[in-house]
Amino acid sequence: MAHRALWAPWRMAYIGAPKSGACIFCDAPAADPQAALVLAASAHAVVMLNRYPYANGHLMVAPRAHTADLGALEATAYAALSETLRRAVGLLQSTFRPDGMNVGLNLGAAAGAGFAQHLHWHLVPRWNGDTNFMPVIAEVSCLPEHLDALWARLRPVFAPLDG
Repeated sequence: MAHRALWAPWRMAYIGAPKSGACIFCDAPAADPQAALVLAASAHAVVMLNRYPYANGHLMVAPRAHTADLGALEATAYAALSETLRRAVGLLQSTFRPDGMNVGLNLGAAAGAGFAQHLHWHLVPRWNGDTNFMPVIAEVSCLPEHLDALWARLRPVFAPLDG
């Protein structure tokens, strides 16, 4: 069988970039939305594409409050965040028409949080027969759409969540 290559050229730019140590979720709403991959930001939540996606459309929803403690969120902020999460799931479903969706929160590094200092939920559209085993087995993601093109397509869809 011939060798096949999977390409994700944008990953090297991200991997090789200097790391500031700043909080990506706190800094993203003030940055250029496309550069930060922010799809929407409100008083209580930020919605952004994941730079290391497991599947096309992999989003993160995070509170604006910088905390790793779910119990530290004020009730009003948690309610607004939950509403953003609910609406983001609906927007992904109507845009991509996936067969299913993973929605998850990893609390702490031991639970798998790649960025444990700030709560964030992952929304990952899934399709029957998709290649989700690839990140686990081969440490490779198979994505049919470049992140910049995906951002340009999803930003107008998520604009109603701004505010």
